[in-house]
Amino acid sequence: MTAPARDVTGQVRTAFVLGAGLLLVSAALLLLGSAAGSTGFESMRQMLGAGHDSVARQIVWDIRLPRTMGAWLAGALLGLAGAVAQGLFRNPLADPYLLGSASGASLGVATAMALLGVSSLATPWLVRLGLTGAAFVGAVAAVLLTLALAKGVQHTLRLLLAGVIVGVVLGALTALIMLLLPEVQQTMQAFMLGSTAFVGWTACALMAGAWLACMVVAWMLSHALDGLALGEATALSLGLPLPAMRAALVVVLALATGAAVAQTGLIAFVGLAAPHLVRSVVKTTHGRLILLASLMGAVLLLAADILARALIAPQELPVGVLTAVLGGSYLLWLMHRRTSRGQVL
Repeated sequence: MTAPARDVTGQVRTAFVLGAGLLLVSAALLLLGSAAGSTGFESMRQMLGAGHDSVARQIVWDIRLPRTMGAWLAGALLGLAGAVAQGLFRNPLADPYLLGSASGASLGVATAMALLGVSSLATPWLVRLGLTGAAFVGAVAAVLLTLALAKGVQHTLRLLLAGVIVGVVLGALTALIMLLLPEVQQTMQAFMLGSTAFVGWTACALMAGAWLACMVVAWMLSHALDGLALGEATALSLGLPLPAMRAALVVVLALATGAAVAQTGLIAFVGLAAPHLVRSVVKTTHGRLILLASLMGAVLLLAADILARALIAPQELPVGVLTAVLGGSYLLWLMHRRTSRGQVL
């Protein structure tokens, strides 16, 4: 066996071991999350005994389990979106919110809350849509606005700049609504800090469906990301229809990010850090990277959610604050380590 073949075999083996390890850690965290309550961690015996207590059973099955599963799914969506964004923009600092989806979701929630509070005409359809729907619509609308300003997906740099502009402008509009309507601030603060406290089984089903659809499409288009990693000219020379593939990947990015943000609010650094952690363990193609980054994001967010519940129980920290602190610290350490080695992040 030649050296390149041995390297590829070793990478596949390492990727398989990493994936299996992340699944095992996920299973352990799902059990731990289901046992995490306002008074700390319960034993498995207490959890199994919940079947004889209707109130305890309702707490476990209707509150803890969907919240725990929702945190895992939201992290999986953000990890997937982060891997797609970094491959699409050929930038390891790209994150899922790069196209303005976070600012759009925030503006959607703020607008819905403002209309619900001051406009009786808007109430019927807004109530049916809900804040979750408003967040998703806002996120998708922001991505569409970014695409319109960038005049499509042909120019990556123009798309990147348009996303920054849309994010700044929509963020300013959200701040203006909060300034004019102070009663909106408390709920908006919870949304912008991120929380899994209100995730139910319906939200889990929606996120699971979005994750499955995004994963299938992203995996099918992973060879386009591999081609882009070699340079746009190389990708075109391989005969790849880049405009159509870029458009499909942008849709994947928008759907995955919008589905996660709509259910859990703005959670920082998970989508940015997850692909970095995978690449620090194994060098692999985007097909495996997307799946592994998704699993890594799920583990990161679920672990952070459990930690946020346990640190100051019976109160809890907003999980977005915890991921920002931990993720920011990790990236600062990574930047320092690579700078000391003369490498670029």
